[in-house]
Amino acid sequence: MKISENAMTVLERRYLSRDDSGKVVEKPEDMFRRVAKNIASAEANYGQDKKKIKQIENKFYNLMADLDFLPNSPTLMNAGKDIQQLSACFVLPIGDSMESIFDSLKNAAMIHKSGGGTGFSFSRLRPKNDPVMSTSGVSSGPVSFMKVFNAATEAIKQGGTRRGANMGILRVDHPDIMEFIGCKEDLKILTNFNISVAVTDKFMKAAKKDGDYDLVNPRTGKPQEKKGAKEVFDKIASLAWKTGDPGMVFIDRINEFNPTPGVGEVESTNPCGEQPLLPYESCNLGSINLSNMLKDGEVDWDKLRDVVHLAVRFLDDVIDVNEYPLTEISEMTLANRKIGLGIMGWADILILLNMPYESTEAYKFAKKLMKFIQDEGWKASEKLAQERGTFPNFDKSIFKDGRPVRNATVTTIAPTGTISMIADCSSGIEPIYSIAFVKTVMDNDALHYVHPFFKQICEERGIYTDELEQAIVKLGSTSGIPGFPSDLRALFMTAHEISPEGHVKMQAAFQKHIDNAVSKTVNLNEDATIEDIANIYMLAYEQGCKGITVYRDGCRAGAQVLSAGSGEKQKTDAAAHQTKLSDIQVDANGKLRPKARPLIIHGATHRMRTGCGYLYVTINEDNGDLFELFARMGKAGGCAASQTEAIGRLISLALRSGIDSDSIIDQLKGIRCPERAIIGKDKIYSCPDAIGQAIEGHLANKGLDVKAMSRLDSGVRPECPECGGPIEFTEGCLLCGLRCGWSKC
Repeated sequence: MKISENAMTVLERRYLSRDDSGKVVEKPEDMFRRVAKNIASAEANYGQDKKKIKQIENKFYNLMADLDFLPNSPTLMNAGKDIQQLSACFVLPIGDSMESIFDSLKNAAMIHKSGGGTGFSFSRLRPKNDPVMSTSGVSSGPVSFMKVFNAATEAIKQGGTRRGANMGILRVDHPDIMEFIGCKEDLKILTNFNISVAVTDKFMKAAKKDGDYDLVNPRTGKPQEKKGAKEVFDKIASLAWKTGDPGMVFIDRINEFNPTPGVGEVESTNPCGEQPLLPYESCNLGSINLSNMLKDGEVDWDKLRDVVHLAVRFLDDVIDVNEYPLTEISEMTLANRKIGLGIMGWADILILLNMPYESTEAYKFAKKLMKFIQDEGWKASEKLAQERGTFPNFDKSIFKDGRPVRNATVTTIAPTGTISMIADCSSGIEPIYSIAFVKTVMDNDALHYVHPFFKQICEERGIYTDELEQAIVKLGSTSGIPGFPSDLRALFMTAHEISPEGHVKMQAAFQKHIDNAVSKTVNLNEDATIEDIANIYMLAYEQGCKGITVYRDGCRAGAQVLSAGSGEKQKTDAAAHQTKLSDIQVDANGKLRPKARPLIIHGATHRMRTGCGYLYVTINEDNGDLFELFARMGKAGGCAASQTEAIGRLISLALRSGIDSDSIIDQLKGIRCPERAIIGKDKIYSCPDAIGQAIEGHLANKGLDVKAMSRLDSGVRPECPECGGPIEFTEGCLLCGLRCGWSKC
């Protein structure tokens, strides 16, 4: 079994079983065996004897252990354990009543607790200020209830192996559409939601012609007012330029391909947008590692066919052994049996086939490859139907040739952020994000990571030198390197070098042969314009996509670093809250000597609730400057107490030596440990993080609002909070560029 060092890190942090003390007690092969055995047990439902079940278990094991295919994360994490919840994505309905709203909130909590993500359409809720007859009052509108769902998600996701995530959708013809479009403009609000506007064909046509369309009150079903479609469209593009949200979901196109229209209408998708689902529906996803599908420099179509058929069987078995968080979800999932087989390693296979990502050749290859997977997937589903019967809601009139099949859908391009790390391949159908990264470790040494294919191919050409490596590490791409071969420059174009049109065309090429939808992000440079984004959204609609997401570099860089009570922006003045340099002494050998401590000093003690109990942080000042810090756990003694005392002493030494408090806060905040705490909307990840927040709070009490939100939550923090690597925005989520396993979703 070939497991890379990075993959092992991800597995140990997220997937492998632990004992009660938190110690990892499982090896990767144990995990794959656990999953294979559990999923293969479903075969007993269809008359397979023990010998046959064992054979299928071994096939499932080899499929995963060879890294040819991996199921979605909840299946790897939970199969064969007490938490037998194996689905990645769910959609819950929200009706226009308090009972329905809070029933959905409760159900979402159960799903998040089990490791799933949820999608909601808030389109059925009456608009803001609409009458509420039962109370003689008025409605607060969909956005207000989204904030309630967001707060609940924030509370539930703490300490889990997989973070809760939501998709919030509102129809473009809802009267509150303008408020919804701007609901994430404040980056501290709705941090656990991706949002998308469900746009109709009628709206898109009106936007192209600069015409009007009706806003319809969902309570009455009647038009409430007319709105200029281009005004709304431009507002969507403007906010997407500013914050990355909202995306667009082409809801009429989604329902045009709804395989069970008699059961219901699709109103929402899962959090990353690739899985349109009916209310109470879930889907089980998995991805084929394309980088393993080559033989002698060509696609091994026979191997790919075998992998597709076995993967479809695997995913269908998942449906049967899955323990769903709600009875309604179990009933709907078993009735439709949707699965989503996708791919990862697309950028890798293009490089290995010497095929530039942004090329007509690559678009044609994408269609050919995905058509093969889709066709073989349906053949596998048809074969399963012959063995096991069709899915209960099967209606032969909606399938082209009326053939009986086992599953309502077969293919999806899903995010593969962490499973692609395990497989050590590129993520989904995204291009490479950078050819090289620099990681700064704790002793400030810089470690260079260069894409292995780049190094290999350049070495084969005889052009890989120390100078080239230094340039690549500095730039992250071949742009700006004079004389670099043009064919290799095209082959190794990064996400930001590929044109927006190239991104959309690739997504559209795959969508042509995908039953569900495609998770992909159009990454844009900081200098992209609002008009660029408007053009991308329109092109995605015209090219046949089912949805679209963009992310412009720096688009969330709006958080204030330091602001006075009046709200006016000010520059950070380090001298306002640090020891004066004139008070620092240098000895005869030129070494720094910290400022001496006065006999009497004043300060304040902050009580911080951590996952290990209360932490008391005392911060003292000298002439208005931060001077020293003491940290004490509520319970005396032990390793934790000695660690916090040591941290306090070192912080005091730093303050007395002229180190500004911003730098100290930066070093402490975001450090994580397994024991976390949550107070309202605030998160405390560890004792060091609590100390950093205590210093921040102390300065805030002095009238200095330091870093009102973390750079990570604002989208501008460049480091992964777990390993210090760079952050990527891809497949609708913030991910660690060094692939340590961290993601914000």
